Amino acid sequence: MLKYGIAIFPSKKLQDIANSYRKRYDPHYTLIPPHITIKGMFEVDDEKIKEVVNQVRSIAKTTPPFPLNVYKVGSFHPVTNTIFLGVKNHETLLQLQSDLNSGALEQAQEFSFVPHITIGQKMSDAEHSDVLESMKMMDINHEEIVDRFQLLYQLENGSWTVYETFLLGEDC
Repeated sequence: MLKYGIAIFPSKKLQDIANSYRKRYDPHYTLIPPHITIKGMFEVDDEKIKEVVNQVRSIAKTTPPFPLNVYKVGSFHPVTNTIFLGVKNHETLLQLQSDLNSGALEQAQEFSFVPHITIGQKMSDAEHSDVLESMKMMDINHEEIVDRFQLLYQLENGSWTVYETFLLGEDC
């Protein structure tokens, strides 16, 4: 059984911004490019993956492209010492996340959905505090249009790779 997840990879410009911090502050830097997780890790066996892909494809076709606006640096402290680029809630993004966590894809979620791009994690309290304070002074205002998302699977070395890319709005 393989581990899968669903994510949005932003533009190269936004990935470069995130990576300028991730290479120093995110131990997962080499495992996956900067992304917005819209469905956390789930396991599917080889026989059921076609069914999952068909459901995901159907959701993608009826979801229109939408704006992605990154507007702040935030943290999940005190739950975790994770620092992220905050993504504004958008009705279409929230509906997409909800749809991808329903039906055959439904699973219990440990946390409520907060769209973000992780730029630092697994830091000591002191490092987290120092890094967060300096990053909060950054002026962040980036907008782009999301027109696709990816179904990923995890390799044996822990890295993630694209299984399939889904274009948004083919039936809109």
